[in-house]
Amino acid sequence: MPDPQAATIRHILTTYRTIATVGFSDRDRTKAPYYVPAYLKGQGYIVIPVNARLETGLGRPAYPSLRDVPEPVEVVQLYVAGRRLAAAVDDAITIGAKAVWMSLGIVDEAAAERARAAGLLVVMDRCMMVEHKYMD
Repeated sequence: MPDPQAATIRHILTTYRTIATVGFSDRDRTKAPYYVPAYLKGQGYIVIPVNARLETGLGRPAYPSLRDVPEPVEVVQLYVAGRRLAAAVDDAITIGAKAVWMSLGIVDEAAAERARAAGLLVVMDRCMMVEHKYMD
């Protein structure tokens, strides 16, 4: 059975280069909110950490929210859930992002529909690092 997200995943990974990671954390470098953005940075993507508790991450300034990021963001990578996820998707729409990517285990159909209605591409329940590594 074909993967319904495959074309969207390929488009995002091959077209966009600037990723804001909401929920980025360097507290435990063995966890995905650190090592996935670090991997993407190593692959040439511009990764912007978004976490109100950090001043820097991956050698860049960290920002308390998407709305505080001073440069254009193409992809919003999400490592948050619940109300924080819905608010982050709304912020992604507000700042003019092109896509939202909800990491493994994160699914929010209502937020995804809002994003799609605003013209954003949406990926849910997938790991950007895994998808990048196995993209043919």
